[in-house]
Amino acid sequence: MSRRRVLGAAAVTAALPVLGSTVASAAPAQPRADLPGGGDLGPNVIVFDPSTPGIQAKLDEIFKQQESAQFGTGRYALLFKPGAYSGLNAQLGFYTSIAGLGLSPDDTTINGDVTVDAGWFNGNATQNFWRSAENLALVPVSGTNRWAVAQAAPFRRMHVRGGLNLAPDGYGWASGGYIADSRIDGSVGPYSQQQWYTRDSSVGGWANAVWNMVFSGVEGAPGQTFPNPPYTTLDTTPVSREKPFLYLDGADYKVFLPEKRTNARGTTWGSGTPRGTSVPLTQFYVAKPGDSAATLNAALTQGLHLLLTPGIYHLDAPIQVNRAGTVVLGLGYATLVPDGGATAVKVADVDGVRLAGFLIDAGTTNSATLLEVGPQGASADHAGDPITVQDVFVRIGGAGAGKATTSMVINARHTIVDHTWVWRADHGEGVGWDTNRADYGVVVNGDDVLATGLFVEHFNKYDVQWNGQGGRTIFFQNEKAYDAPNQAAVQDGSVKGFAAYKVADSVTSHEGWGLGSYCFYNTDPTIRQDHGFAAPNNAGVKFHDLLVVSLGGKGQYEHVINDIGAATSGDTTVPSTVVSYP
Repeated sequence: MSRRRVLGAAAVTAALPVLGSTVASAAPAQPRADLPGGGDLGPNVIVFDPSTPGIQAKLDEIFKQQESAQFGTGRYALLFKPGAYSGLNAQLGFYTSIAGLGLSPDDTTINGDVTVDAGWFNGNATQNFWRSAENLALVPVSGTNRWAVAQAAPFRRMHVRGGLNLAPDGYGWASGGYIADSRIDGSVGPYSQQQWYTRDSSVGGWANAVWNMVFSGVEGAPGQTFPNPPYTTLDTTPVSREKPFLYLDGADYKVFLPEKRTNARGTTWGSGTPRGTSVPLTQFYVAKPGDSAATLNAALTQGLHLLLTPGIYHLDAPIQVNRAGTVVLGLGYATLVPDGGATAVKVADVDGVRLAGFLIDAGTTNSATLLEVGPQGASADHAGDPITVQDVFVRIGGAGAGKATTSMVINARHTIVDHTWVWRADHGEGVGWDTNRADYGVVVNGDDVLATGLFVEHFNKYDVQWNGQGGRTIFFQNEKAYDAPNQAAVQDGSVKGFAAYKVADSVTSHEGWGLGSYCFYNTDPTIRQDHGFAAPNNAGVKFHDLLVVSLGGKGQYEHVINDIGAATSGDTTVPSTVVSYP
């Protein structure tokens, strides 16, 4: 039984104005007529307006199907046209996204709740993955909305006119999570949540912490107090650009592309129309499951963007994104499966590509890589218009045996990785030390890469290997592989255990805030990790607020980073912390 089943944490204990003047229209190259732009969004995108009959019944029907379908094939996007809706409780199961279709969250108000709870798993929320809520205003019936999620469950661009409870009913175990560009008028109660990252938002208060709560650019966030309580607080986010989203302009669908912000704080929408550009859906190829890599690449070659409607796409070759400014946007956890050892997505060394909102599921033939951002040796300066990777999740195993040597490779400079969960499965089908072999989670070779909300778990070797200069990470959550058979299997030369996050010896500038690594070596509880983090010892490589945790005494850490920080011991699940390195 996995750690997610048997162990949990101890429980309970004014926007920067970005007024938008206007919504400009981007002017992408006109595509040839070979493949059409725009069109129907398919049967698994369900669009409601306030006059739609039977909304609650439809929500209940989809939830019943998806509530416990952790590795099922259903994929759904529930979209609400602007207006007011009353008496709804949208319970979200696996692979279900709910979103408003306004330009602002306040354009679409649900007088009711968007709920994630854990009744399907006996009150344990640590497997509430792969679901999302975006671009809605909520008026919770009880005054507080429940959002008890784990990894890969973003809460973006939401306005909660009340409080937000991040724990399941009964305050059982929980392992999330991520909030961005949101306003919670009341207080956020994480309670049993082990860790959480909140970015560029506004909260009316924050109730407590377990191990690692990180905030950047959040109005109302608690002050910096790590490790007691474990709050890591940055006044601003150095660079951010919000995720693209689908909306309605009258009767026409468009995709809004928010502009880049530096030293961001608060929401993008709280003081007026957000700034950015708007691309009509006619400039997107609306992809459907069954489309081949050749078809998708033909659309890209024509100058179209890609909108991936919900479903599972098998690819015998990479989706090759070569044109600057291309958008690849998934709805309802559209899932890419590379077959025959292919890479799912490759991005050229060009400005402004935006990848968002899809899942890559490793195929049964080993892929050398699953996602490559920039080719090997990429060197172009993208500071003015970075590539962004947002809510792009990677899974190896769980839905069946999958393999990949390296999951995500970032070669392009200035890339922003904003919320990802890169997961070698610890449960489900096709799971075993060599069955779903995956040596490396995220490898960063490009310089000046920024990660905001980095979740990487269970890889056979390094979960994160950072080779580029000038890298920055704000929030990192990691668990080492549960299923290592013995000490020898995780021996890194003379070092016991592969670090969760390793900065290469050649790196002279790097910085991280709020990083945690946990071990649960349930196959061989005698395994020791020399450290959770490994980095050069020089003044330009800096870490703030690090922790390592032995979960129930299944394995132990000797140190936190390099040879610094106390060892974990016993089975009390008490973190060992380092406030500042070096």
